Amino acid sequence: MRHQLRSVAFLAAPLLGGLTLAATPALFELRLAAQAQAPAAPAAAPAQPQGKPEDTEVYEPVPKVVTPGPSVGAPPSDAIVLFDGTNLDQWVTTKDKSPAKWTVANGILTVDKKAGNIETKRNFKNYQLHLEWRVPEGVTGTGQARGNSGVFLAATSPGDGGYELQILDSYENKTYVNGQAASIYKQGIPLANASRKPGEWQVYDVVWTAPTFNADGTVKTPARVTAFHNGVLVQNNFELKGETLYIGQPVYKKYDTAPIKLQAHGDPSPPVSFRNIWVRELP
Repeated sequence: MRHQLRSVAFLAAPLLGGLTLAATPALFELRLAAQAQAPAAPAAAPAQPQGKPEDTEVYEPVPKVVTPGPSVGAPPSDAIVLFDGTNLDQWVTTKDKSPAKWTVANGILTVDKKAGNIETKRNFKNYQLHLEWRVPEGVTGTGQARGNSGVFLAATSPGDGGYELQILDSYENKTYVNGQAASIYKQGIPLANASRKPGEWQVYDVVWTAPTFNADGTVKTPARVTAFHNGVLVQNNFELKGETLYIGQPVYKKYDTAPIKLQAHGDPSPPVSFRNIWVRELP
């Protein structure tokens, strides 16, 4: 076959002087066939990395050793335990800083709505928080009037001032989506509804990065939240626009550190309960 192609090309060569490519389709096809049989050019060899492996190895600072808890959700060795089921020594009443008056029984902390919000005695800035909560089985009400509470990741003023991660019965309970369970109240819609049924324990694992401010009170870096609800990612490094307000647009108010606050919401449904609350301070 190769001999025949060469012969045809030789005989046709004198005839190509005034002919266009379109006028010699057979010769064009023969040329393409010959090119297809030509060996492909070898691929360029990959560039070799320069330097030594040691050039990119870092040995300091050495991370501190933290011993995990004996089970999932148990506080690790460097955690500050805020509630272990025995007492409210780490908490005060928000409105007057008196000892917290919610009910502790059988290892569980239950909201006393008449006593009002409670907050930690300590102030925090950046941290990892673990908190477990439960809406009672047989809860009544609908929408926001059904198992309503909240954890304020930074309580910047009395009442409901600060930055709230919503607690609510959102199992088959419709409400505005930026106010359902695991929302950053009135700002961040959760990425999923991971709610369990009333009567079952729910888990929040949260990383809070506090806002920072310039000397004149303007925002230097905004607050950010990453949160998991029952092991499901619901807030992915969400950037807040300011404090979480019930009415109006969010605004920032300068602060440095703040307590963590639990809400005694005034809805008529039975109260929410908590257990196993701990925090790890972060840089």
